[in-house]
Amino acid sequence: MDEISDTQRAARALLQKLESLQRAGVGQFGKIPYIAPQFTPAALSPTKSAAVTAPPSSAAQSATARQAAIQQLSTSGPPAARAAVPSGLRAASPTPTPPTPEPMARSTAAKSTAASRNSPSIATPTAAPPFQGGPLQAGDRLAVLEILRAEVAGCTKCKPLAAARKNTVFGAGNINTRLCFFGEAPGADEDASGIPFVGRAGQLLDKIIEACTFRREDVYILNVLKCRPPDNRPPEPGEISNCRGYFERQLEIIRPEFICCLGATASKALLNSDVSIGKLRKKFHDYRGIPVICTYHPSYLLRNPGAKKDVWEDMQMLLTRMGIQWK
Repeated sequence: MDEISDTQRAARALLQKLESLQRAGVGQFGKIPYIAPQFTPAALSPTKSAAVTAPPSSAAQSATARQAAIQQLSTSGPPAARAAVPSGLRAASPTPTPPTPEPMARSTAAKSTAASRNSPSIATPTAAPPFQGGPLQAGDRLAVLEILRAEVAGCTKCKPLAAARKNTVFGAGNINTRLCFFGEAPGADEDASGIPFVGRAGQLLDKIIEACTFRREDVYILNVLKCRPPDNRPPEPGEISNCRGYFERQLEIIRPEFICCLGATASKALLNSDVSIGKLRKKFHDYRGIPVICTYHPSYLLRNPGAKKDVWEDMQMLLTRMGIQWK
């Protein structure tokens, strides 16, 4: 009789432990969502099996299961969920797997490219990756741009420019456009109005846009700088750096299909290049997955009318790539 009672007590205790383990496995962890375990060879190892067949107390088992779920969430859960896990509870980053040795038959050209890329004596600009995710809806795009516009209006990073400006010149045009024109900086007329390209260079740009079968309201126009430099001098590197976050975010929000850089300053700033505008012309470049064509600035054409034919050649290349017929 005592032997039967002992057996019953042992069976009852085992059932209680199994029920406790099952409850812990269901994931009663407050706001942390349960993620089903991923079965890997390590999960079926003898060590893991021993841990299941001889579980610790209910409290210890629950804590262990909770920690395992948190670690799994912090390493393999959705991005938003991973970000929500407090840093102190995140699992340590796994030790990276050593890279597989490259085949010995790799070409000489590939070896030379890798060597030049890794050489500390050569400063090669790093191309930014394409934009991630789809573009914003039109209403959201406008709302986010207005928030950014307000941020630009309050910017004082370049104190001399901020002190002297009448208006910041954010950008203007169709935020759902296929084509953005990217210029250098505002002049006196733009500083007075807060609108890009409204002076003599802007009037010439309007004619270029019309020759491309567009209207000004069909495209979006923005500049590298949002404030006018004194005496219309070229933007300085520090000023470009201060405004980079603004124009890059504008382009990310608008997501045009094509970008036309007007002049050397805009071309070099967008492409992170030191190549002259003459060498950047007549070919397409890439900015985060967007085709970019570079041409002369309209103000340069006012001083050098003979270069208008070069700009028209660049525009013809652009229109052909866009699938648009011109007159």
